Amino acid sequence: MFSKSVDELYQIECRIFKRINNSYEKRMLNFYFRWITNVGGAVAEILAVLILLLRSHGRLHQTAFASAISLTVSHIIVQLLKRYVPRQRPYLTLEGTKFPENPIADQSFPSGHSTAVFSVIVPLILFKPSLAILLIPVGLSVAVSRIFLGLHYPSDVLAGICLGSLTGLITYVQLSPF
Repeated sequence: MFSKSVDELYQIECRIFKRINNSYEKRMLNFYFRWITNVGGAVAEILAVLILLLRSHGRLHQTAFASAISLTVSHIIVQLLKRYVPRQRPYLTLEGTKFPENPIADQSFPSGHSTAVFSVIVPLILFKPSLAILLIPVGLSVAVSRIFLGLHYPSDVLAGICLGSLTGLITYVQLSPF
């Protein structure tokens, strides 16, 4: 019974994946998602946090520090999960998946890009809720880009969003004076 339910969930996930990945040939979407995916990459996230740390003071500086700690902690957790949850990337397992040249080949679960972007933006949104109107669409675009590019299953991305959001929330609450 349990195995059947897991298989059914996997089939639903594969259908969602294929629906998103099938748009790979659309030139504008391909350009956008190849560009936005880099926003969730290590270089962009570390650079953004460092700039914020160097250019801010007061509560914003504390928030930037919370984002830096959140990014660090969540990255460690992602690396541990990738080591102990052996899930191949969809382009390696699903026939017909479209993906870029020279894709990354480490484990798929969870999405490090999704984790990173949400671990940084959640403290900023908690600091100034009006930023949500800009930052949530950016974070979701990064997350969807990972599916679009054939590199992650939807559950990898969802796990990354949850992990990044949770570490962002915890570090913000722990480091912010109320």
